[in-house]
Amino acid sequence: MKIQNAFRFGLVGTLGVGLGLLIITSVITLQTIIIYIGAALFISLGLDPAVSWLERKRFPRWAAILTVLIGVIGVLTGVIFAVVPIIIEQVTKLSAQFPQLVRSINSSTFLLDVQDQFPTLQVNQVVSAVTDYLGGNLDTITATVVQSGLAVVNGLFGGLIILILTLYFTASLNTMKRASYQLVPASKRERFTDLSEQITKAVGRYVVGQAGLAACNGVLSFIFLSIIGAPFPALLAFIAFLLSLIPLVGTISGSVIIVLTCLIPGIGSSPLTALVAAIYYLIYMQIEAYVLSPNIMNRAVSVPGAVVVIAALAGGSLLGILGALIAIPVAASIIMIIKQVVIPRQNEL
Repeated sequence: MKIQNAFRFGLVGTLGVGLGLLIITSVITLQTIIIYIGAALFISLGLDPAVSWLERKRFPRWAAILTVLIGVIGVLTGVIFAVVPIIIEQVTKLSAQFPQLVRSINSSTFLLDVQDQFPTLQVNQVVSAVTDYLGGNLDTITATVVQSGLAVVNGLFGGLIILILTLYFTASLNTMKRASYQLVPASKRERFTDLSEQITKAVGRYVVGQAGLAACNGVLSFIFLSIIGAPFPALLAFIAFLLSLIPLVGTISGSVIIVLTCLIPGIGSSPLTALVAAIYYLIYMQIEAYVLSPNIMNRAVSVPGAVVVIAALAGGSLLGILGALIAIPVAASIIMIIKQVVIPRQNEL
């Protein structure tokens, strides 16, 4: 290729590189807002099946949207006024018992018992090392606690923003979809619309299915932990519910946290309680993996197991929890596009 004007060529190339860097920098700067928008859109797609179901029951569109929004706000309000006070009460009890727990750990009887159980372990050296570390890194620990508090506040603020955006997206989802369809050439618009509707319905069913699995785990955990006398059953069940929203690793992570909590001495726990809880969650995870999840999720998205694992790991690495949540429906959408667009086009060549 012969360059007629080297200066013009270099200038255009430099401007192109600068524009690309500007776009990348803007995306990085706005990544928090982009995550908020993506999470709200994802949740609104999960609420859309309920709106469509009400429309099939002869509800007007506006009435169906209003009913779903009132239901969502009612559920959130019920959680706040029913579950949150219990969780706060149990966290307060845990905080009140923490000094006693520390004293029991520091007591000579406890240390001697540990030394008897593990003769090769130098308990005094371990305690001294931990004490020296805490004393020498007090400023760092304090800064970490402050940062954690700020992260909680930012999380609550972000949750409020996501809630507001979800309400808006749910109310205007059809308008947004019609506007996006107008950007596609008329010759391909019908095919694009059909494929987009299939993808949005699959995403909506996936959100409903994952929320159903999480609710099932949370309710059963509360009932079981209350029966066996585990400490703080409402708090642990709430943790199980939240972590179960994360595919693949959520249920096992929540189970490990609950079992370890049942091992903490001084809060009404015992090794027997932890053992019973561990056996229960081992059984529950098998039932969820082979009974609940296939029957619920196969109706929403059909993705091979290996693709599920790879997609969840990649999504979690890129966007954290949100990436892990949306990875499976994104993978299902890509598979759907390949099956209905790429492969037929290759067969025509």
